[in-house]
Amino acid sequence: MKNNQTAILIFANSAEFEAIQKPFQSSQLLFDALNLQTLKVVKKTGIPYFLSSEKNQTGNSFGERFTNAIQSVYDKGFENVITIGNDTPHLQSQHILKAVENLKQNDIVLGPSKDGGFYLMGLKKSHFNVETFLKLPWQTSALSRSISKAVQSQRIKLSYLEFLSDIDTLLDAKHNIDSFKKLSRAIKDNLISYISVEKEIISSYFISIENFSQTLLFNKGSPVLLHV
Repeated sequence: MKNNQTAILIFANSAEFEAIQKPFQSSQLLFDALNLQTLKVVKKTGIPYFLSSEKNQTGNSFGERFTNAIQSVYDKGFENVITIGNDTPHLQSQHILKAVENLKQNDIVLGPSKDGGFYLMGLKKSHFNVETFLKLPWQTSALSRSISKAVQSQRIKLSYLEFLSDIDTLLDAKHNIDSFKKLSRAIKDNLISYISVEKEIISSYFISIENFSQTLLFNKGSPVLLHV
């Protein structure tokens, strides 16, 4: 598919960086697989794309980095930008292509995620306002709702795609596996492995706490010194 007016922005960090930022203890292999799948999905659309990671992002906050990344794509001469991340296992090429089609009749397209954010945003350059973007409650459950309110007040045409789940917690990983939506074998295997490892880590943690509590309970000698 050729579309010289539209570009895709993959706003996603490397697996190594995600492993540090996400609240997971064993996520690098998972995000390696997610990054590979995201790139495969994007290439399948035939639309020009750009990758924004921790290696080339600028700004002190998530909102600044995201806003600057979008602006950089517009600066290359594109009129529409479709932004996606790397933490939505069920994202398919068809979601991106539908967003492109919806932008022909709308000003903004959102693919809402179940945590209150979005896994995809399609935006026309004519409706990209840096000041408004920077004021949005990024990385909170109020993000999609805030965008909807801002759009309604300005009479901007907004279109929605279907809801999808991203991965921020262990429960998110389980929900993605339990979903009736199809997952690639690589992603599913990594999610199952991740859940298994995380459960072992959590189990070991509580066993350690229990053993420590018993030590305190049955200690007959000197008081245990706790170092904070």
